[in-house]
Amino acid sequence: MSILGLKKKQPKTFKVKVITMDAEMEFSCEVKWKGKDLFDLVCRTIGLRETWFFGLRYKVKDTNAWLKTEKRVLDQDVPKDSPITFNFLAKFFPEKVEEELVQEITQHLFFLQVKKQILDEEIFCSPEASVLLASYAVQAKYGDYDPNFHKPGFLAQDELLPKRVLMQYQMTPDMWEEKITAWYAEHRGIARDEAEMEYLKIAQDLEMYGVSYFSITQNKRDTELLLGVDAQGLHIYSPNSKLTPNKSFPWSGIRNISYSEKEGLCCVGKERDQGHGVMFTIKPLDKKKDVFKFYSSQLRVNKLILQLCIGNHDLFMRRRKVDSIEVQQMKALAKEEKARKKMERQVLAREKQMREEAERAKEEMERRLFQLQDEARMANEALIRSEETADLLAEKAQIAEEEAKLLAHKAAEAEQERQRLEVTALKTKEEKRLMEQKMREAETLAVKLVEQSERRLKEADHLKQDLTEAKDAERRAKQKLLEITKTTYPVASSYAGPPPAAPEYPDASAESGSLRMDFKDSDMKRLSMEIERERLEYMEKSKHLQDQLKELKSEIESLKLEEQQQQAGLFGLPPPQARAAYQEPMYLPHSNRNSAYMTQMAYFEEV
Repeated sequence: MSILGLKKKQPKTFKVKVITMDAEMEFSCEVKWKGKDLFDLVCRTIGLRETWFFGLRYKVKDTNAWLKTEKRVLDQDVPKDSPITFNFLAKFFPEKVEEELVQEITQHLFFLQVKKQILDEEIFCSPEASVLLASYAVQAKYGDYDPNFHKPGFLAQDELLPKRVLMQYQMTPDMWEEKITAWYAEHRGIARDEAEMEYLKIAQDLEMYGVSYFSITQNKRDTELLLGVDAQGLHIYSPNSKLTPNKSFPWSGIRNISYSEKEGLCCVGKERDQGHGVMFTIKPLDKKKDVFKFYSSQLRVNKLILQLCIGNHDLFMRRRKVDSIEVQQMKALAKEEKARKKMERQVLAREKQMREEAERAKEEMERRLFQLQDEARMANEALIRSEETADLLAEKAQIAEEEAKLLAHKAAEAEQERQRLEVTALKTKEEKRLMEQKMREAETLAVKLVEQSERRLKEADHLKQDLTEAKDAERRAKQKLLEITKTTYPVASSYAGPPPAAPEYPDASAESGSLRMDFKDSDMKRLSMEIERERLEYMEKSKHLQDQLKELKSEIESLKLEEQQQQAGLFGLPPPQARAAYQEPMYLPHSNRNSAYMTQMAYFEEV
């Protein structure tokens, strides 16, 4: 059996994966489906009615291409993967987002796409505008700022600023978060769709918003330029500057845009050997202005430029016409929806406000209840303390009464003691007067004794002088006797005669000498005995007088001490004042007496 040929059965469907800005969807498409069928399916799935802004984009050889709606999907240069991946993105941008974007889903998709372009630095944004846009993005995601819920660090996982801005300033993530939160706190009360619309209103004023850039050359000099296509028209830029165009052609000033391939230089579907490729011609509406020509060398880029020019020009003309019935209905429904949502938000805000007021009232009542409970507890404690204080005061009153009685008794005793002390003071004054009189007598006696001692001292000096004279007389007498004796014995021996005759009184001369010597010795002994006797008598009198003075001194000191105590108790005088009041110089005579006594003792010892 031979088989002439077998054809593989072709599948009737193919799988498609569509990635939007916030979701991924997979569809099973029929082979015969056109691009419009797949696009309408995606729009119906996400509930999008403003379809003219969007398209399905795919990637071919590092270039982006948009799925054509009038051709079958599989007949286009789509990837041969399974599933085929498309990105559902905004292809055309509105001139005024607030007027043209009707549906909330449309605003949300534009918001997500523009936000991603800013973060990926496809749209240049200054640091100040980046922080403000980030605050609206946070408001759209988290709602109203609540410091109790949104603690520091709650934005740590969110990508809110371009890396270029983060690297431009030496600031920590916490510092950036603080700046964003400061703006975020001011957006209180703004709903999510309003926050996203505010974001888009700021973003649409950026220079690179909604602009698609393509590399081109001008004339035969191969001058590299950039072509920008947006909702306003066509713009020519320098390669190193995408912010300020060198030349602009608004859609209202363009009469025609055409492109053609130079003969022999290009051909569709084949690679070029040389030349500039496709030449685009922009003809201004004003015929006096020059026609602008530029060249692009890539076929897919040329087709993309043409698609964007046609689409943006169609939307430009459409905006200046009366809206279609469908758009009018959409705007009416959107207006009603916004009014309804606004009403709902107002009702919700009132309910939220009432709930917050009720919670505040509840907290205030709870606080007041706790305060009253504390006041009741404090009042109860104060009552207990007052009862204890009353009991204590009663005890103190009883004690005070007893102390008053005791003080009255002590006052009576003190009065008696005062009277007794007054009597004692009178007696003390009399005794003091007597003691002073005795002291004066003792001082007089001491003076007399001093005078007597001085007199005795003088007598002792005279006696000492007499004794010295007596000793000198005795010494002279002895000397004279010796001289007489020596003179007598040599003469007798020289005559060698018989001894002299005995005197009539042989013992007369010896007796006279011995009597004279005995007389001198007896006088000295007698004088010494008298002096010793007088010294002993004087010492005895001095000792007696000294004892009397000591007794007087001790009595005076005791009387002074008693008087000081009485005066301090009766008249409130301090003891030093009372003591100073009665001090008198009474010890000078005693010191003089002691001086005289020591002088006499020294003399007697010398004698």
